[in-house]
Amino acid sequence: MMVKNELKRLGLHYIFIDLGVIEIMENITSEKRQLLKANLSESGLELMDDKKALLIEKIRNVIIEMVNSTEDPIKRTFSEYLSEKLDQNYTTLANLFSEVQGMTIEQFVISQKVERIKELIIYDELNVSEIAWKMNYSSVAHLSTQFKKVTGLSPSHFKQLKIKRRNPITDLETNYNQI
Repeated sequence: MMVKNELKRLGLHYIFIDLGVIEIMENITSEKRQLLKANLSESGLELMDDKKALLIEKIRNVIIEMVNSTEDPIKRTFSEYLSEKLDQNYTTLANLFSEVQGMTIEQFVISQKVERIKELIIYDELNVSEIAWKMNYSSVAHLSTQFKKVTGLSPSHFKQLKIKRRNPITDLETNYNQI
């Protein structure tokens, strides 16, 4: 919304806006480009001119989209999916990502998957077996090992911590009345 409003404010018309990508109908003067860049920056957004940075952002977005997909798990490897989605050789993508991000694509995928697993555990709608299937793990043991390696906790211990931190609603009402 912020991007749309800023484009409108500058009198620019867009063909489409997607996560990390904007296609604008008209040519932008360098003055409007700098103004757009400054105004987006004030909102915590960045206008990327560097082709490498744009490709890295696309890689990140595809991975985040795949990890957070609500559809059935994609039965292809991340490398195949990424190559197909971005129409680029995976080795080229992997080398660029590692060079710029200081971590491998695999490390980024794992960190995103673990964050998604945390969400699914907190939502408490699926058990660990269902989460393992949904997140495309070969087994619960594989998910648990990876989760523990990243967080230092097993999924069941993480779930117990979540339960302990929750306050019963009656306690919340009591605390509210004391304020």
